[in-house]
Amino acid sequence: MKIIVDADACPRNVLQICLTMAREHALPVWTVASFNHNIESDHHVVVGNASQEADIRVMNLAHAGDVAVTQDWGLAAMLLGKGVKCLNPGGKEFSTNNIEFLLEERELKAKFRRSGGRTKGPKKRVVEDDQQFEACLRNILTQF
Repeated sequence: MKIIVDADACPRNVLQICLTMAREHALPVWTVASFNHNIESDHHVVVGNASQEADIRVMNLAHAGDVAVTQDWGLAAMLLGKGVKCLNPGGKEFSTNNIEFLLEERELKAKFRRSGGRTKGPKKRVVEDDQQFEACLRNILTQF
């Protein structure tokens, strides 16, 4: 088992929580990000700036039983299909029960934006987000 972090848009606090909890459970943490990011990790993979390049590398690194941290719902859906536990930096776990709804919502919002509509961006990150993430990751890691 390993923790894989899609680090392109991952908050630094989330990465620190992953590194700390991985040490507690004697797990390696792999981070994947484009060369535009300065990430410090024992197992860091630098990819190019092409679209989906980091996602493809995360998919290639992941195996059943691993844990992945990503904000990308499409990547999470593919990882779930491989038997990988997935959660977002806000501490919400992706599952086969909620991923279809999230993908449909993403498609509806994209369609709305293509027709000229505007959607809200993410809320500002707060301390409770870090606490929620840590609790969710701890729960996942203690299941194994």
